[in-house]
Amino acid sequence: VQLQASGGGLVQAGGSLRLSCVASGSTVSIRSITWYRQASGNRRELVASISSGGSTRYADSVLGRFTISRDSAKNTVYLQMNSLKPEDTAVYTCRATGWEDSPYEYWGQGTLVTVSS
Repeated sequence: VQLQASGGGLVQAGGSLRLSCVASGSTVSIRSITWYRQASGNRRELVASISSGGSTRYADSVLGRFTISRDSAKNTVYLQMNSLKPEDTAVYTCRATGWEDSPYEYWGQGTLVTVSS
C-alpha cells in the first residue's frame, strides 16, 4: 500500500482547506486510514480516522470543525478542515492500517498546513 497526501497550504484563520490521502496498491486490505499532525516541537497527535466500515473518530480539538470522509471509487480519504485556527498549523500525515497475512501500517508523506492569524 502506498499513500499520497496532498492539499496543504497557507490559509488565514477562519478559512478552510481540504486534505487528500490517495491510496494505491492492495487497497482492499486497508482497515482504517488516520490523519495525524505534528506541529514544530510537539508530539504527533491523532486528528481523525475512518474505518473500512465508515466509522469515524476525531480529536476533541477538531470536533465540529474537521470532517473525515472517503471516496472508495477513488481510493481517497479526505480531511475537510473548516474554521481553521493558528494552532492547527502542523505537518499532516495519513496512515493506513490493515491486514495481509499479518497486520501492517503504512505512512504517507506529510503535507504542511499553515494558518496565519
